[in-house]
Amino acid sequence: MFRCGSIAEPRGGAIPLRNQETAVADVPIPQTSDVVADTVPDSAPDSAPDSAAGERASDPNFVTALARGLELLRCFRTGEAMLGNQDFVRRTGFPKATVSRLAGTLVQLGYLRYDASLGKYALDAGVLALGFSYLSASNVVALARPHMLAFAQSHGVSVSLGKRDRLEVIYLESIRNDAGVMLGLGVGSRLSLVSSSMGRAYLAALPSARRERVIAEFAQAYPEQWRQQEAPMRVALEAAERLGYSASFRDWHPAIHACAVAFRPIGEREIHMLSCSASYGAVPEQDFHDKLAPALRALAARLSEATG
Repeated sequence: MFRCGSIAEPRGGAIPLRNQETAVADVPIPQTSDVVADTVPDSAPDSAPDSAAGERASDPNFVTALARGLELLRCFRTGEAMLGNQDFVRRTGFPKATVSRLAGTLVQLGYLRYDASLGKYALDAGVLALGFSYLSASNVVALARPHMLAFAQSHGVSVSLGKRDRLEVIYLESIRNDAGVMLGLGVGSRLSLVSSSMGRAYLAALPSARRERVIAEFAQAYPEQWRQQEAPMRVALEAAERLGYSASFRDWHPAIHACAVAFRPIGEREIHMLSCSASYGAVPEQDFHDKLAPALRALAARLSEATG
């Protein structure tokens, strides 16, 4: 049974969203040559600069061919069933000959399938097996799911669990409710790190120096989106530090209101986030502040104790 604990409990619980170097572990976060996001505007570049390329080139444990194959799999975005060689080339920057060899290898291994009539590739069952193995082994997801369901039913909102994935947030679990417009999002969906409530909760929980490094990486990768989101994000982060939770009222999507909290389960080094959302007008904005955010913080604290 979950036990209710202090929000600011140092070994777990919802992380106080304060600008403190000791708030969370400064865990190194891998970078990539292709950071894709569901919310990146069309004008954003297809690939982000790889700030760790120099270090990787000299790392004897880094296998470039393997990394490139995995980057090909990451090219698929939510709602995209098929991609061709030119799509891979554009999104990774790899030579066409390299893409062809990598794709062919992934087909043989069962991670991609090839449609000869279209000349394009789709993800195959091997990818699903990897994702399912991760989720089935996650104590956080297993323990959170029934409590997220109860929260969604009692408050009439949708509830999601996520964590950072490079310059995005990825859903590990999502419980939908009729009051929440989820826009087809589910497990594995990716959201903006700067405009979503989850992303803002993550950033607000980071030590200030680490936060600014992550923000700088995002600004370099997606300058157009950054120009649009910098001002509202800064305001939201200041509010998050003051209130202990983050909010995104029609910033990530014009039809969505949401709030989120960051927490780190006992025994886990990585920050996780819980969010609740509803369609614009379905739940009064003030209810997010007065009712939903405090309840979400309490849930995060209980999950932190239970996952130890």
